[in-house]
Amino acid sequence: MPSKPVYDLSQRLPFLINRVGVAIVARATEGGLADSQLTIPMWRVLAVLAHRGELRQVDLSAATSLDAPTVSRLISAGVRRGLVTRTRSNTSNREVTVRLTKAGREIVDELVPMMVSVESALFRGVSKADLAKFKAILRRMYDNVAHYDVKAQKRAPAGARRRQAQRPVRPAIR
Repeated sequence: MPSKPVYDLSQRLPFLINRVGVAIVARATEGGLADSQLTIPMWRVLAVLAHRGELRQVDLSAATSLDAPTVSRLISAGVRRGLVTRTRSNTSNREVTVRLTKAGREIVDELVPMMVSVESALFRGVSKADLAKFKAILRRMYDNVAHYDVKAQKRAPAGARRRQAQRPVRPAIR
């Protein structure tokens, strides 16, 4: 009887990355997001708008790695709370532009030091060079997975799957 392949989750990169992400969310929530009644997705929206300025909703979705319906709900909640404004385009009823309000900017300014502190704790003992390399690797990994067609891989013969997995990918738009 053949034995089943061992899949030690504690050694798998997706699990390790997720575990770090869960810990970051917990610390950020303890550190002030909960007091401000913000979720991580809402924080992303506010932080991106604070950094990049007014954005179309579709661009905000891409910049936060959140799907369009989620961003739409977050914007509606942000409008109700007075954190963002939403403006319809003059040329297209489907296009919406989102802007941070003064109240939204104040929350971001209040939370940035705590978020920087959490990030600093995360990278304690990691050199700047290693951190830069790690970020580059994560970006490459994201580009790889963003262009990976798992359904095509399931349909392809084994040899074709290996060739496809070895192909270089185009960088994703950031």
